[in-house]
Amino acid sequence: MRAHRRTAATVAGLLIATTLVAAPAPVRAAAAPPPVYPAVGAGTRFLDHAALLGDTPEPAWYEANIPFVDVPDTEIRDTYYYRWRTFKEALKYTGPADGWIVSEFLGPVGYSAPNGGINAAAGHHLYEGRWLRDTRYLDDYLEYWLRGSGSGPKPATEHLGKDTTDWAHQYSFWAVDAAVARAEVTGDWRFLLDRLPELERQYRTWQDKHLNRDLGLYWQTPVWDAMEYTASSYQSSDPYHGGDGFRPTLNAYQYGDARALAALQRRAGNPDKAARYDREADALRTAQERYLWDPAGSFYKHVMRDGNPSRTRIVDREQIGFVPWYFHMAPAANAAAWAQLTDPQGFAAAYGPTTAERRSRWFMHEASNGCCRWNGPSWPYATSQTLTAMANLLIDYPAQPYVDRQDFHQVLRGYALTQRKGGRPYVAEAHHPDENRWIYDGFNHSEDYNHSTFADNVLSGLLGVRPQRDDTVRVAPLVPDGWDHFAVENLAYHGHNVTVLWDRDGTAYRQGAGLRVWVDGELRHQQPGLAPVTVPVGAAPAPGLPAMVDDAANVTETGYPTARASYTWRGDSTANAIDGQDFHLDVPTTRWTTWQSPNTTDWLEVDLGAATEVSDVRIVFYDDGGGVRTPQRYALQHQRADGSWQDVPGQTRAPAAPVGRAVNRILIDPPLVTDRLRVVASRADGGAVGITALQMWRPTDPALTAGFTGLRDGAVAVQPGQSVTVRTRVTAIRRTAGVRVSLSVPRGWTAHAVTAAGADRLSAGETLGTTWRVTAPPGADPGAGPPLRVRASSTAGGVSAALAPTRS
Repeated sequence: MRAHRRTAATVAGLLIATTLVAAPAPVRAAAAPPPVYPAVGAGTRFLDHAALLGDTPEPAWYEANIPFVDVPDTEIRDTYYYRWRTFKEALKYTGPADGWIVSEFLGPVGYSAPNGGINAAAGHHLYEGRWLRDTRYLDDYLEYWLRGSGSGPKPATEHLGKDTTDWAHQYSFWAVDAAVARAEVTGDWRFLLDRLPELERQYRTWQDKHLNRDLGLYWQTPVWDAMEYTASSYQSSDPYHGGDGFRPTLNAYQYGDARALAALQRRAGNPDKAARYDREADALRTAQERYLWDPAGSFYKHVMRDGNPSRTRIVDREQIGFVPWYFHMAPAANAAAWAQLTDPQGFAAAYGPTTAERRSRWFMHEASNGCCRWNGPSWPYATSQTLTAMANLLIDYPAQPYVDRQDFHQVLRGYALTQRKGGRPYVAEAHHPDENRWIYDGFNHSEDYNHSTFADNVLSGLLGVRPQRDDTVRVAPLVPDGWDHFAVENLAYHGHNVTVLWDRDGTAYRQGAGLRVWVDGELRHQQPGLAPVTVPVGAAPAPGLPAMVDDAANVTETGYPTARASYTWRGDSTANAIDGQDFHLDVPTTRWTTWQSPNTTDWLEVDLGAATEVSDVRIVFYDDGGGVRTPQRYALQHQRADGSWQDVPGQTRAPAAPVGRAVNRILIDPPLVTDRLRVVASRADGGAVGITALQMWRPTDPALTAGFTGLRDGAVAVQPGQSVTVRTRVTAIRRTAGVRVSLSVPRGWTAHAVTAAGADRLSAGETLGTTWRVTAPPGADPGAGPPLRVRASSTAGGVSAALAPTRS
């Protein structure tokens, strides 16, 4: 390591003490605070967004992120906005290591990857979330599966999947295809090209473990296709897991991933590698046509792997037979399969499609015995796949006589009607195909189940917004012939806002008759009818959004940060307020409330364990319209070294008065360095208050990364009353100056820098290593895991940090 020019405060040999709750040097004044939400930019304002959102909590998030849609079918329209709400509920901030993930269930389950990720529906999450303006959510989520905890080792057990050894392959997953589909919307190809080795590894791992090279086909166990108790499974000795078989699912997923990798390699300037992936895709399609396509039954079917030397297909048609069209894998000559979708003895149902054809002897077999059986029940996961496949058939394939846009609307409308409970939008795990009731709907488990798409089926299917890999957008609507109007407004696309209006006679939106397309608020195209059209949008990559870390988040509810309160209702917990999630449901819940508190004023405190810069606090107050209401006032306080509480200085609040079900932001300038913060909230009538999210967002230094070296099992071993050597590392991502490093320790502990804790400048790739002497007081309890926090800043602004728990 090269020697660094040391700052005056860090000459060699000088011991620098880190105080209990403050940095060793004054904190730099904060730069202009980043916005809570990404700026929408130039666009149109033809629709009444507030009316479309209704009473949805935090409407500003939707205003900033989603495309607004208006269609004459109110069932589809209302379900569209409901499904964006469920997607937002599923966004979970896990901490600085993995950032944001998209959860399947709102609560924890015992078979997930670290922090709650489940890859079974991750392809759906990427397709659905690709339309969000804030790209940080899915940037983090892809990183989680490619490089983060989601790519890490998984036990190869019966419970978690005995044939795979990492979480990103626990279930079948069309990762590369979905990542490329997202880039087609954002226009950000660099993000994927930077991760091309990891994307290739994702694809190759399936080859290494699941490809039968003699047949050229992939096999999968149905339960790890996310499908237990299927029609094919019941024909094996293990109906729950199902017999290993060659299935249209994983084979189509791998075909889609191979085509996506070919596209990425061409973009990376590697035509030979691209051609290799195209050849692999071609070979896979040939094998699937030979073995899985049933020419007599005109359908793709499951073929048992074991005890089936003749490779006989099962008799039954299952809904998975439509999946090849999702990836443009099926040839046009096979379109007759789609006759089964509307056939009353096939997959047609009032609340369908069904997951197995009605002709099957296994149709709805034992379906009432409990979750989950995919041999007939209507399953949103499969319905959304079928709708995507159907849209591809109708838009991208030659005309065929089996299904049309009227059928597409009817299936989509049936899907919307399925998502109801008590007359209100609702999605759970599986619905009865013929009766208006959810049959797999576990209490405190299945609510607002995020395991499918709907918004994407509306945008890219019904309204026909077809993302492209160049600087154009294709519009090819599948709306019924009788529709006189529809609109999609301010859709974030390639760094632009795209608005599409269809108004047959010009009376619905009063912008003229016909189809019109605006880009960034400027009319770019108009035509009298709904014929498909490709419209140039221009090259303008989306502006980079600042990287932010919520230092208060603790998704695992173990270790630090911790939360406690003056009072907590027995049905809630303080940990809910810092669990990385924010939604406003009664079941499940992510709230802390003071319902039935005897106090006139109550507080909620967060203990970070070791001090950090606090400059951007965000509070979301819970308000159920009944006994728990928004407080009339609140104080934000920090605990000083002597244990007393004091109002945080330098506060700027937006809004000035507290509001419920929305973000209350408190900017602190200059930033405060503290380890404990609390909110003291009260109502004039002494009633209960609640919080669904208490966050402390910190912008990271874009020029630096920080971390620890020499940890054992990820922790620092220390004994009470003794000292230990700790080493930190700060690395420059790009050239920067004025680098300063500090080490925060728990209250009562001390830390001294033995080597340089700063540098006048660092070049890109250069590392500053610092050795510290950390002493725990005699009464310390390292076994509780109180953390050490290294903090690094430079003239680039922000603070990069890392935590290391302690242990005895």
